[in-house]
Amino acid sequence: MRVSSGGALRGRVRVPGDKSISHRALLLGALAEGDSQVRGFLPSGDCLATLACVRALGVEVVAHDVNTLTVRGMGGLAAPTAALNCARSGTTMRLLAGILAGQSGGAGAVTLTGEPQLLRRPMGRIVEPLRQMGADIADDDGRAPLVVRGRRLRGCDFVLAVASAQVKSALLLAGLNAGGATIIHQPGPARDHTERMLSAMGADVEVDGLTVTLRPGSVPLAPLDLDVPGDISSAAFVLAAAALVSGSEVTVEGVGVNPTRTGFLDVLRAMGVLVTLENARQQGGEPVADVTVRASDLVGVEVGGETVVRMIDEFPILAVAATQARGTTVVRAAGELRVKETDRIEAIVTGLRALGARIDSHPDGFIIEGPTRLHGATVDSHGDHRLAMALTVAGLVAEGEVVVEDVECIDDSFPGFVELMGEYCVLRIA
Repeated sequence: MRVSSGGALRGRVRVPGDKSISHRALLLGALAEGDSQVRGFLPSGDCLATLACVRALGVEVVAHDVNTLTVRGMGGLAAPTAALNCARSGTTMRLLAGILAGQSGGAGAVTLTGEPQLLRRPMGRIVEPLRQMGADIADDDGRAPLVVRGRRLRGCDFVLAVASAQVKSALLLAGLNAGGATIIHQPGPARDHTERMLSAMGADVEVDGLTVTLRPGSVPLAPLDLDVPGDISSAAFVLAAAALVSGSEVTVEGVGVNPTRTGFLDVLRAMGVLVTLENARQQGGEPVADVTVRASDLVGVEVGGETVVRMIDEFPILAVAATQARGTTVVRAAGELRVKETDRIEAIVTGLRALGARIDSHPDGFIIEGPTRLHGATVDSHGDHRLAMALTVAGLVAEGEVVVEDVECIDDSFPGFVELMGEYCVLRIA
């Protein structure tokens, strides 16, 4: 994709539905007894991988249109006729592993596989604690493919080394069919969409600070009636662009503002960006608001600690914003970025250096000196959707044309991104 800067970004827009919630709506709807109604579903590559896996497990999903689904849950899963292809979606694989581990009847031995990018990602972080619950899972030296043989599990008391929504969710989903309570102690806040959705479906979930307890019940999960809010991680690219391009003011409507996900908004404010939230309401058990950002003069910040988990997907776009901030931006305690779709730390550093940024990596983050006048160059997304979108936004403030290679991956999380941003700059797909 060839990107050339354009004028100010002004107006009100919407972004696609939240990816994390869309995954969970399909998976938990499949486990419920009855029809779950899901509106605002995100038809991205990752969520469509979950949809295909759910159907392969014998669950009927009726698509009324690309964003509106009925999931006909039967309270259990059937044996698939082939391996389940999770494509590039770590969420699909990790959450399904938890669900399948506790399916003592019906599904049998199930292989979870995917594309090479996914097969390189670490799975030991879920395999080992699931085995403590009695799960029968075979892996390939801590990575996929995974072979899961469902069986009766036991509840366990876990102390997580790293705050991870995917690990927590895998254990909670396995705990639905365990004998005894599953108790999870987190070192810091992580996304709580699974807890919220399970509670809405009638599960016995108790949250006490950073400790989550799930007690399996004899009553099946009730079906969902859900409006999926806009994805804050997708909105971040639009909001950052508005903050960077002079004269811009953009409102993203109907965005999920779950406090476990709004670290990026907090960091933007710390950088001097004017961020306002209006029309706050609850939607499907999740807090939602209209978020407005105005172009601002940015200053460097330090990011670490609990904030990292609350914005783990937004660091590529934060790095772009930091190139235009006065002073030094330091990111630490973000080593998780090295085991995402790619090594995001090295990919961010390589891509932004090619555009003229002053950025250096360290083992768990990066340091950026700004502001820097970016210039045109050819950069590679490495098949990482968030890096591809971040480099596109960098093209809005660069002098000259920025060419971003391998942009098909953007559809993994934000179908429609190219069309939306094309209203404010010149984007050409080659």
